[in-house]
Amino acid sequence: MSEGVAAELTTPGVSGGIRDIRQSGFLLKLLVRKELKIRYRGSALGLLWSYVKPGVQFIVFYVALGVFLGLERSPRNPDGLANYAVYLFSGIVLINFFSEALGNAARSIVNNGNLIKKIYLPRELFPVASVWVSAVHFFPQLVVLVAACLFAGWRPDALQLLTALCGFVVVALLATGLGLLFGAVNVYFRDSENIVDMLLMVATWASPVMYAWTMVHDKLGSVGYAVYQANPITIGVELFHYAFWFPTTDGSSAIPPNLFVLWLPVGLAVSLAVLVLGQFTFRRLEGRFAQEL
Repeated sequence: MSEGVAAELTTPGVSGGIRDIRQSGFLLKLLVRKELKIRYRGSALGLLWSYVKPGVQFIVFYVALGVFLGLERSPRNPDGLANYAVYLFSGIVLINFFSEALGNAARSIVNNGNLIKKIYLPRELFPVASVWVSAVHFFPQLVVLVAACLFAGWRPDALQLLTALCGFVVVALLATGLGLLFGAVNVYFRDSENIVDMLLMVATWASPVMYAWTMVHDKLGSVGYAVYQANPITIGVELFHYAFWFPTTDGSSAIPPNLFVLWLPVGLAVSLAVLVLGQFTFRRLEGRFAQEL
């Protein structure tokens, strides 16, 4: 066998990784459309569920935390958060995106087992398509958030729009990396689905979605707060708060110190590291997907 022919041989069933996705844009679009059609097949409301479910979630949390527990600033509670409704919803939309993206990506390989066993295509497409589908569901919630912010006096500038984009990118990269990791592991160990469910439950409460970061700092101190703040989801939520909620306040509410010069680079670095780890694990395990499924 000549050296030229030998150099072209590749291991069967193993893709070239993330770079193959860039060359498979058409397949990615087909998978996203397929997921959306399957998701809403036989549904009366269809994509409107993207408004209904987060709306109900927001009302429950707002009444329970903002009204009953007094996190909403009021004449009786001057220490509460101003415009708590905007604060809460700006965090909820990002957490919902992460939860849906990771939950579906972690199950994407197993759920598409029949397709994987019949034809070959870059297997990373399935977790990545799940993240894209979640982004489609994220957009209607973002429209509602922007409308609420405009009603509350938000006048966006370039910095705020860029901050929101950075927050979304940090969380999307993290969800993609974890989706690749758990999507591959789930083929061999189905218990990983339960781990993902617990992780998503922790992510909702371990980020400043429903409470202020100052509460964490007061309870944990500087060292504990630094560990807490290094979480990319926390950083993404705080960036969303700065972009959407902070401009609707009187400016007296504090934002986390060094949010842009320190924590944003940390969030990007951690998310990229998780993405590299997820891709490495995926490539190591994907060779036996068809046999295990």
